[in-house]
Amino acid sequence: MSAEATNSVTPGPMPGAVSSPVTPTAPRRKARPRIDLRRLGRAALLGSATRDRLPDAIGHVAEAHRAHHPDADLEPLRQAYVLAESSHRGQMRKSGEPYITHPLAVTLILAELGAETTTLTASLLHDTVEDTDVTLDQVRDQFGEEVRYLVDGVTKLEKVDYGAAAESETFRKMLVATGNDVRVMSIKLADRLHNMRTLGVMRPEKQERIAKVTRDVLIPLAERLGVQALKTELEDLVFAILHPEEYAHTRELIVRNAARVDDPLAEVADEVRTVLREADIPAEVLIRPRHFVSVHRVSRKRGRLRGSDFGRLLVLVNEDADCYGVLGELHTCMTPVVSEFKDFIAVPKFNLYQSLHTAVARENGQVVEVLIRTHQMHKVAEAGVVALGNPYAPAPDDPADGERVDPTRPGWLSRLLDWQEAAPDPDHFWSTLREDLAQDREITVFRPDGGTIGLPEGATCVDAAYAQYGEDAHACIGARVNGRLATLSTVLKDGDTVQLLMGQDPASEPSREWLEHAHTPAARIAIQRWLTAHPVQAEAQRTEAREHRQAEEREAALRLATGDASGTDGAALEQTSARPATGHVLADLPDATVRLAGCCTPVPPDEITGFSVRRGAVTVHRVECAAVARRKDAGRPEVGVRWGDTTECRVTLVAESFVRPHLLADLTEAMALEGAEIVSATVEPPTQQQVRHTYTVQLPDAAHLPALMRAMRNVAGVYDVSRAQPQTQGG
Repeated sequence: MSAEATNSVTPGPMPGAVSSPVTPTAPRRKARPRIDLRRLGRAALLGSATRDRLPDAIGHVAEAHRAHHPDADLEPLRQAYVLAESSHRGQMRKSGEPYITHPLAVTLILAELGAETTTLTASLLHDTVEDTDVTLDQVRDQFGEEVRYLVDGVTKLEKVDYGAAAESETFRKMLVATGNDVRVMSIKLADRLHNMRTLGVMRPEKQERIAKVTRDVLIPLAERLGVQALKTELEDLVFAILHPEEYAHTRELIVRNAARVDDPLAEVADEVRTVLREADIPAEVLIRPRHFVSVHRVSRKRGRLRGSDFGRLLVLVNEDADCYGVLGELHTCMTPVVSEFKDFIAVPKFNLYQSLHTAVARENGQVVEVLIRTHQMHKVAEAGVVALGNPYAPAPDDPADGERVDPTRPGWLSRLLDWQEAAPDPDHFWSTLREDLAQDREITVFRPDGGTIGLPEGATCVDAAYAQYGEDAHACIGARVNGRLATLSTVLKDGDTVQLLMGQDPASEPSREWLEHAHTPAARIAIQRWLTAHPVQAEAQRTEAREHRQAEEREAALRLATGDASGTDGAALEQTSARPATGHVLADLPDATVRLAGCCTPVPPDEITGFSVRRGAVTVHRVECAAVARRKDAGRPEVGVRWGDTTECRVTLVAESFVRPHLLADLTEAMALEGAEIVSATVEPPTQQQVRHTYTVQLPDAAHLPALMRAMRNVAGVYDVSRAQPQTQGG
């Protein structure tokens, strides 16, 4: 079933909507007349059912079902119809039709998509438990556990029991059921589609409320399950209700284009058929009109629409290799628009979609988009998980062992089910669900062990940590992305390799700042839950963050008042940070006071040089220090200096680490154990979960410096220790 053909608001097929194949393939069955699903409700209800034949009222359903499953057993459908019709007898829809027309229409939608018999049986019964005296036990006794499970999955919770939370809790229940069987959501989507088609009998405010829930929850779910045929029609119906003026304008554009004599899409389709015929590639070339929302989006993007903007070409072939053969012929014989090429066959979308996308340009400047896929890919592109049949049917050589494992269950659904358990509040669940479903693209990142983590686009290392470790991610102190150290706020890209660095402290706690970088509900809920459960620590984090901000503001104000805008001038460091040496540097100037420059803090056996400063002092620099080059350029004469016999030294070290509790205490303890006397220390305010420590230390022997730096690097959370670097020329 194509989305265009079943769209209740589409004014009719465009010229050239279907064409004959380029090259005849295997003999094909006579085409079955397409069924108008929207009129089924008024025509399907006939006389009472008998037990010795299939009721006439579901003849359309049986015909559509047999088109996809020629050997299907129709007896369960007959029994389900008999039970549904007798149970709903006397009930009427608000449109005035007998209620049984609704489950019939829903079942026909699914039959047209290719759903298997169990799904159709449950679809006929999907409202019986909710609206009649039929019980789930009766359904199980007559139709089996699978049908009972599906019917229960789509049965609404009573407002009497749940009050205002009934809708959100119903969706929660439905999602949990979908996690075990994706067919639950297939039935719900078809149910909502038929209800949206007949929504006009309701009050405008109720139409709007239902349309918004459809837009925010069900359309994203249809997209994620790959059921494009339902998704596109739902989009158009919602568009007509929520944006009636824009819908009317778009409808007028489509009608006006359909009335044109010339059709550029038909002309290009003929050219493509000729190219493929000459290349001996069996293929069908069809024109797919865009649905209303698609036309509206294109018009907003491109402004004035041209004939080729109202549809796309669809090329259907038999084998995967033929897809690339078609692509090569089109790019050879026509002018390709390279920027429009996408390969969703080699890299399928997260919703099972596979196709090649390209575009060709005509001489008049019009661009025609082309989709290339196999017949099986097209079936899955239209029907998504519905086209995969029963995901639990055992293979002939692999009998079922009683465990229900759904091969179609995607990563996004697993993550959604994980975080919904941690959102007990219905309002929180409802708002988080809408927000999560608004993230419509998924990426895959790799772990060092070869495993993968599925995440929504825009996710960060924080999200990856909670996706991999759950609440144990509280102990995460950093990450390596593609081998490079990265902050937890780093946004990940599809295909990145992520190694998460975990601390060993059992008292590790997440930072409130992580909430700013958490993109997934699972991460946000876990962090927020910890902060709520530990109010004292959370308040301490708030206080610490406030103090850091105040310190930054004071430092900035001080630099501004003293005229030091950069805070990194080499001379300023010499005046404020240099300390007298302890006699282990000898200068060629008699009686000169020797100072070690704070900008590069030389220690034995560094190569050094000196310059005279005020009051007869000599400042000693490492020769590679940028200050040396500046003084030479200024014509300042150098003073010879050399290391004396004493091995005592003073050095400035910079430690870079991830933020974690007790880090400062652990670091200073490690330094003390190596015999280092801390002369001064500066800890900068954390940024993006990283913190920079600068220590000036006195060592009894310069030979101890490598051991000191190793000890500092071994402190958990510290990822680098280095000597204070000479200031750069521009610093």
